Amino acid sequence: MMAVETQAQYTTSYMMSEEHQYMSPEDEWDRDLLLDPAWEKQQRKTFTAWCNSHLRKAGTQIENIEEDFRNGLKLMLLLEVISGERLPKPDKGKMRFHKIANVNKALDFICSKGVKLVSIGAEEIVDGNVKMTLGMIWTIILRFAIQDISVEVLGATRWSFLPHCSLSACSHISSKAFLLLIWKDGLALCALIHRHRPDLIDYSKLRKDDPIGNLNAAFEVAEKYLDIPKMLDAEDIVNTPKPDEKAIMTYVSCFYHAFAGAEQAETAANRICKVLAVNQENEKLMEEYEKLASELLEWIRKTIPWLENRVAEQHMRAMQQKLEDFRDYRRVHKPPRVQEKCQLEINFNTLQTKLRLSNRPAFMPSEGKMVSDIANAWKGLEQVEKGYEEWLLTEIRRLERLDHLAEKFKQKCSLHQAWTAGKEDLLSMKDYESASLMEIRALMRKHEAFESDLAAHQDRVEQIAAIAQELNELDYHDAASINTCCQGICDQWDTLGTLTQKRRDSLERVEKLWETIDQLYLEFAKRAAPFNNWMDGAMEDLQDMFIVHSIEEIQSLITAHDQFKATLPEADKERIATLGIQNEILKIAQTYGIKLSGVNPYTNLSAQDITNKWDAVKHLVPLRDQMLQEEVARQQSNERLRRQFAAQANIIGPWIQTKMEEIGHVSVDIAGSLEEQMNSLKQYEQSIINYKSNIDKLEGDHQLSQESLIFDNKHTNYTMEHIRVGWEQLLTTIARTINEVENQILTRDAKGISQEQLNEFRASFNHFDRVKPGLLYLFFFSFDGEVEFARIMTLVDSNNTGVVTFQAFIDFMTRETAETDTADQVMASFKILASDKPYITVEELRRELPPEQAEYCISRMTRYVGADSSPGALDYISFSSALYGESDL
Repeated sequence: MMAVETQAQYTTSYMMSEEHQYMSPEDEWDRDLLLDPAWEKQQRKTFTAWCNSHLRKAGTQIENIEEDFRNGLKLMLLLEVISGERLPKPDKGKMRFHKIANVNKALDFICSKGVKLVSIGAEEIVDGNVKMTLGMIWTIILRFAIQDISVEVLGATRWSFLPHCSLSACSHISSKAFLLLIWKDGLALCALIHRHRPDLIDYSKLRKDDPIGNLNAAFEVAEKYLDIPKMLDAEDIVNTPKPDEKAIMTYVSCFYHAFAGAEQAETAANRICKVLAVNQENEKLMEEYEKLASELLEWIRKTIPWLENRVAEQHMRAMQQKLEDFRDYRRVHKPPRVQEKCQLEINFNTLQTKLRLSNRPAFMPSEGKMVSDIANAWKGLEQVEKGYEEWLLTEIRRLERLDHLAEKFKQKCSLHQAWTAGKEDLLSMKDYESASLMEIRALMRKHEAFESDLAAHQDRVEQIAAIAQELNELDYHDAASINTCCQGICDQWDTLGTLTQKRRDSLERVEKLWETIDQLYLEFAKRAAPFNNWMDGAMEDLQDMFIVHSIEEIQSLITAHDQFKATLPEADKERIATLGIQNEILKIAQTYGIKLSGVNPYTNLSAQDITNKWDAVKHLVPLRDQMLQEEVARQQSNERLRRQFAAQANIIGPWIQTKMEEIGHVSVDIAGSLEEQMNSLKQYEQSIINYKSNIDKLEGDHQLSQESLIFDNKHTNYTMEHIRVGWEQLLTTIARTINEVENQILTRDAKGISQEQLNEFRASFNHFDRVKPGLLYLFFFSFDGEVEFARIMTLVDSNNTGVVTFQAFIDFMTRETAETDTADQVMASFKILASDKPYITVEELRRELPPEQAEYCISRMTRYVGADSSPGALDYISFSSALYGESDL
């Protein structure tokens, strides 16, 4: 550029002397003078080629320059193409006055651009005056092709573009010799092309003694690669002593516009590559977020039905297997998903920060995949999970109770069936019809004893019915067999009652025939039967199954057992008294020589039966003691597990709460650079992760408690669920804090904020936040009143939560100084690549952009549908707007 300026100053006096001649074209074209034939030929070819280079954009061309412009239609079209403006509607007639009117419209348009036309009238153009037509075209070229060069470089001289071209091409070529070199040896023109496109011409291989070859090489390269049509003939330039300067200036001006457009295209391509690279990276992050969100939501969708399945199993083993599957889900399957959920939130925040820094619209995930949607789905999962665990424990308790009741029902039914065996046959006997008086009396007493025994067993039947009812209420899986058995016992009991009443009636009917009864047998029977029932009840209680869940409950059973043992001396006295009656019978029989049959006519019980049952009761007492003591040991072991779990939970729970509070203070009070803050938070995170072994140990104690069927713990208010939720919240909080620092680093690097500025921002933020949170709002309110305050608050608190985060505070403080690309800038860049067309072709994209960015644009641009569309035309305007989330107006 300095070389250009130096050469321009050196040639100022020469050029200024000729300025008036070339910038006043109307003085050049005297209607009475004739053009040099060689010059006229050169101008015809050059001006025709120049006009066609523009008319082809409108899909037409000219063959004869003085004939094809006579009706004014193509002349008006040429002016519209090169100016980009609309001219008045042309007249469609073919009469002379129609043609003159159209040419006048074109000439008026030229005059409106500040060009004075002298001696050039519409009639001359309509009449086909070659000199006037060429003069008019030269005026158009000077105004629309060369004047821009003059204004930009040296300012309104006919040679203004020459130093720029010559010096940029070859510094050893002088300004005055430039035109001479063009037609004499062609080296300057080749040097100009080589300077801007060294890949098209190898300047070192050119020969000064081959001017025609040099010129033809330059013309061919310009036409083939630079889209500059061939406007000159090498032979005319070399063989003519003084070629037409206007033709040469017209041709050389095309190089200026071509190379200026190339530089603009390169700049535009670089800008587009930058924008597209940012957009591609953001789209990759969006796709990763969508994929991770879809996978997590799909896992939640598949897991919730499994947790909602409340179909109870019929056996304890199957329910315990379900509980084990649920533990595996908690320990193995859920933790990785918790980490994925946390990572998803981090990725979302990072993406939004990058979009904000690159002036892109915020990322809106697909419907149903927002962070809030995932949080709601996760919340639903945890609610179902909690209900599923409670249901499992309730079902296990229910099955445990059912197994206990079923065993108890079976035991009582066995005892009852053993007692009722043969009773119907006994009651159906008619032995009293052939019995003696004594035997009748004995049968009567025996029957009374049976009735007493029957009444004593009424309680057992009622217990069996109550147990059966409870089993039905608890939905026992084999309730049908229970009901069948219970119904059979009830029916049998009714039958026994009926038969008993019938036998009593029969005995009372013959009682008058019998007067003697053995009082001793009767007394023995009366005392032995209740004592026997008491021993049956005692044996039943001593063998009774029990289930307890605490030390207090087992102590209550031990107390009841001790009370039972305290009654044994009194029972022993009753046993001795009862056996004394039998001994008295034997003594009387021995004293009076009575021959006994050996069987008590009033009861089936014998002294030996009483003795045997008493021995059985005494044998069951220590066994019962042993069972109770074993249960005491088990409950003590359970109590130790409760205390062991509580001791750890009461430490871990407050530790998690303390760490949560510390993280809140650390995020505000931590000093140093962001990298130092990041390292401190990473170390803090590692210390938290190292604490995981304590959580795992507590999980092991919790598992032991559940395996021991311990479902409550009065020694702590913390459950394993509380610890798990607190631990997950702690990990999420430290991860979010680290992510905030990472976003601050991204903001600092993107906005160019120094560490000192960042510390000042932090100090200001902490000052307002600590003194009084509301003061931060007063800080923002100080910016130009309520309207500006409302605008600022939409930026720093878009959700209207009443809270301004430090990240939002930094974004606000640095937003106004950010240099970011806009949709208009990208649109202008595409317009340069498209040569000012409202559309761009696939070939232009692939020529100007790197392959990856070019294919990216081609795949996303829509087809251009304007009236001036051509095959393969793409709409870059709507594409540029879409990059920044703007509607294509």
